Amino acid sequence: MKPPRCLCEICTCGSDYLPYDIVKRPFRVQEEHKPKTGEIELGTTYQKDYNAHKIQPVTLVRPLERKHTTGGKLDTIPTYQDDYRSWEVQRREPSKVEHIYHPPTEKFGNSTTFQDDFVPRELNPRQSFKPPCVAKLSDVPFDSTTSHRTSYIAHQLEPKFVRSKEEYKPSSQPFEDLTTHQNDFKGLPGQLAKSCKPENAKVASNAHFNGVTEFQDRFQPWLVSLPEVRKTKEYIPSPGNIDFNSTSHLDYVKHEISPAAPIRPVSNGRRTNAPFQGNTTTKEDFKAWGSCRQEITKKQQEIPKPTGKFYDLTTFKSHYIPHQIIPAQSFKPVHAIVPNSAPFQDETMYRTEYTPKKQETCPANYPSPPGYVYVTTDSHGHKFFRQLTPEFSQSNSNPIPKEVAVLS
Repeated sequence: MKPPRCLCEICTCGSDYLPYDIVKRPFRVQEEHKPKTGEIELGTTYQKDYNAHKIQPVTLVRPLERKHTTGGKLDTIPTYQDDYRSWEVQRREPSKVEHIYHPPTEKFGNSTTFQDDFVPRELNPRQSFKPPCVAKLSDVPFDSTTSHRTSYIAHQLEPKFVRSKEEYKPSSQPFEDLTTHQNDFKGLPGQLAKSCKPENAKVASNAHFNGVTEFQDRFQPWLVSLPEVRKTKEYIPSPGNIDFNSTSHLDYVKHEISPAAPIRPVSNGRRTNAPFQGNTTTKEDFKAWGSCRQEITKKQQEIPKPTGKFYDLTTFKSHYIPHQIIPAQSFKPVHAIVPNSAPFQDETMYRTEYTPKKQETCPANYPSPPGYVYVTTDSHGHKFFRQLTPEFSQSNSNPIPKEVAVLS
């Protein structure tokens, strides 16, 4: 019998895929590097085509540096002061004609265009078409019937179920009030820790207390009105008898329990009248030493400060030789697109060699695949089917069964 195989192998993947024998890739031994004999020609096209030109240094066009001396007195006349002559200019008299305003004596009697054209008219208020906000009273009597009143049917209520009260039955066993702390804790007598606290000496004075304070001296009594007394309402008891019994008061059963004795260590109340010894090792061993502030330690200056006039000539100013800059010629080819009239060949190996195949449905998608007979189901949930391949011969007319596994 052949081993069971997955039904998915019958798909296009199982029919097209052919396993190949894996052959180990041959290892290529790297050849030993042997340097070539002779000299290497390091010449380039740039060195061959480039013609060197002799360049002469450019002369400086800036003026010579002049040193201006200071300290002497400048006794010169500037050109503005020498060429300028102040002239006596007389003030020009104004040619404005004086015009004195005289108000008119006659009354102004001209009317404006608004006064001539405007004709006063009476205001006629526009009639309002708004309906009056008055409630309209109806003569028909009010019908107070509603759908709830007409459709509601009163049903008789059943008597309320009252649960009978269970009688409390106290336990006959005595109450165990022993806790885990009382059971496990064993009080051991021990000595109390000695207190190192100094005695609380009360600071008292024998001088007579003067009862006069600043508050008593500056306080001025003010007349205070008595608060208004509000009359309380007279209590009116409610009619009927009040039942003061509660569920806790009726169901509570009193137990006779002895009070728990405190489990704490035996107190040894020992008090001594000896004075407190406040000497410690720190007070005895530590001695205060007189300290003085240490002076600041400054590092001595190794490089002396320069004296004299600063000479501002730098190495760049003294050694700089300006040259004329000639831009290098670019050997980059011209980016020109040459048009081609030939058609573009867009054929690929995938387009020429691809053969479309019909997609068949995997038999594992069917609950009961056609052409197969169910055999068993293993513990992992895989269903095994048997394929029926009708192969007839002259001697035997029964089909030959072929077993296969299907995963569900």
